[in-house]
This record gives sequence, C-alpha cells and structure tokens, in this order.
Amino acid sequence: MTIHLQILWLFFLAIPIACIAWTVTHEEVFREPREYCLKRSISGKTLLERKFFYLFTCEYCFSHYVTIFFIFLTDYHLLMTDWKGYLIAGFSLVWIANIYMSLFGLVRQDIKWEKTEIKALEQRRDHPQKTR
Repeated sequence: MTIHLQILWLFFLAIPIACIAWTVTHEEVFREPREYCLKRSISGKTLLERKFFYLFTCEYCFSHYVTIFFIFLTDYHLLMTDWKGYLIAGFSLVWIANIYMSLFGLVRQDIKWEKTEIKALEQRRDHPQKTR
C-alpha cells in the first residue's frame, strides 16, 4: 500500500472509530450500561475492576479498544509492514479519532447553546414583562 493510500485510510478509518467511541460513551442509547459502568468504576473492589469499567465511560480510553478491533478487522498498518506499523497505526488512529470527537463535541456544544438562546428569546417574546 502506498503512503498516500495509507494516509487516506488513516483519516477514513478514524471516522467509524470516533463514531463508535462517541456513541458508546455519550449517547442516550447506551446511557444505562454507561451508568452501570460508571458506578462500577467508582465502587469496584479492585483496581483492575475499576479501570475495566472506566474504559466504557471515557471516549479516549474506549477509542483505543475500538482501534484495536478495527486494526484486527482491516489489517491496517502505517509506514512499516511489521508489528511497528500496527503500533504506529494504532496510536495515529486514536489521535485522529479523538480530534474528530473533539470537533464533534464542540459543534454539539454550539448547537445546544444556540437552541438555548432561541428558547430564551421565544420565551421573552411570548411572555413580555409588564412595564410600569
């Protein structure tokens, strides 16, 4: 695989990694399992138990495991064809995926802020304060 193709794979393969990691760690569809994992990450009896359950609540941590799955699934490596290429690919994919998730988080935050402002403006319009 040429270096250009490897770089394209890097940026495109990071998209589903970011999508899965974000969905599991933030979206409503996984809220109950995530809350269970959060409780277990706080109240677990052993360090290993607490860390295991924590990885399902942190998008950065979880993205490492999703990346390992995708590297195994696609046999993707970066720059080198041996184990070092898998290692470089893994950390590169995690980094790019987390940039995507950070950008997505900022966009969602802006959208939420705009919705809140619009709702406040609508309430002021619908219920003007009485003036003396």
